[in-house]
Amino acid sequence: MILSVAREVKAGEHRAAIVPKSLPRLARPGLQVHVESQLGLHAHLTDEAYAEAGATVVDDAQTLLSQADLLVKVQKPTCRDDAERNELAMLQPGAALVAQLDPLNDHDLVRALAEAKITSLSLDRIPRIARAQSMDVLSSMATLAGYKATVMAADELGKIFAMMMTAAGTIAPARVLVIGAGVAGLQAIATARRLGAVVKAIDTRPAVAEQVASLGAQFVALEAGHEAQDAGGYAADLGADFYRREQETIAPHAAEADVVITTALIPGRRAPVLLSDETVRRMKGGSVIVDLAAAAGGNCELSRPDERTEAHGVTILAPLNLPSQMPALASQMFSRNVAAFLGELLTDDGQLRIDTESEIVRSALITHEGMVVNRAVLDSVGRGQRP
Repeated sequence: MILSVAREVKAGEHRAAIVPKSLPRLARPGLQVHVESQLGLHAHLTDEAYAEAGATVVDDAQTLLSQADLLVKVQKPTCRDDAERNELAMLQPGAALVAQLDPLNDHDLVRALAEAKITSLSLDRIPRIARAQSMDVLSSMATLAGYKATVMAADELGKIFAMMMTAAGTIAPARVLVIGAGVAGLQAIATARRLGAVVKAIDTRPAVAEQVASLGAQFVALEAGHEAQDAGGYAADLGADFYRREQETIAPHAAEADVVITTALIPGRRAPVLLSDETVRRMKGGSVIVDLAAAAGGNCELSRPDERTEAHGVTILAPLNLPSQMPALASQMFSRNVAAFLGELLTDDGQLRIDTESEIVRSALITHEGMVVNRAVLDSVGRGQRP
């Protein structure tokens, strides 16, 4: 069997799905690993390093993809003829694909994968259960995003985070508000505290209060009234009325903050708007918002994806792919997760096995044998009809 790893062609994507250090974990009789030339260019990984680790380096994308029994990528495959290359068209029917497919939102891709008879598994649908922690790319990348968001805010803010005693008097510490205490939020809290800021965190889940407190931040609880996450461990939609109440709760805390970092995302839905225009208007001049939900529409009403904007004297940053700004480390972490997930798919003799009895495989499996088979995706794409 040939496992192929393609170079990323999406603008701004600098990560490699697999790094040379992960290749020994994949070694099995009967399995060949082919990688596209310059796969690790932005992560400072040479073709020679991949070859030394046992991979075959392939210069031509058409050859790489057409020979693949299993293709691994960071981003979803391109599938339009006017793109730099139509990766989906290069794959053979019956091939398998592992990548972040965003299947709850990209219905056209899901249908195209089914029509092409590609067995697809989406890394962003791996369940958040204990046995799958080592495979959780979303958590790994959220860790980096939370760190980077805080550093960006510190760089943008016109004051330092830490309290200082100087000859010119005492400098008060910056006040940081983190909305959402998931992986990204907790890392943002930890980073802001390391820099010396006074931090508050707001979340709907009382269970995270202890984690927030352990990082030295103040926890502000929001009463959700019902379960704030689904069975897979992802955030659930709590409804428009709840988010309006949440805006009202957040507003006075945002008005006191020098920095607000937002991290609230709901799979398959627009991100909830938690910072309204009026809330931003009430914030201090010179304060900074970093909206980590920008790719899903943003938690701030005034965010513009991938842009730096100013409104009411407040700077709003809405980055789309912060982990890719740290490609070497992000590639290492992503690769470890992917290698662990491939361990669920590969047999000892290097063949692909789709075991739907496995909760991990069943949750990640999107299309198989010409059908959309994932229950959550079926609910959003349409009932299980052959496209």
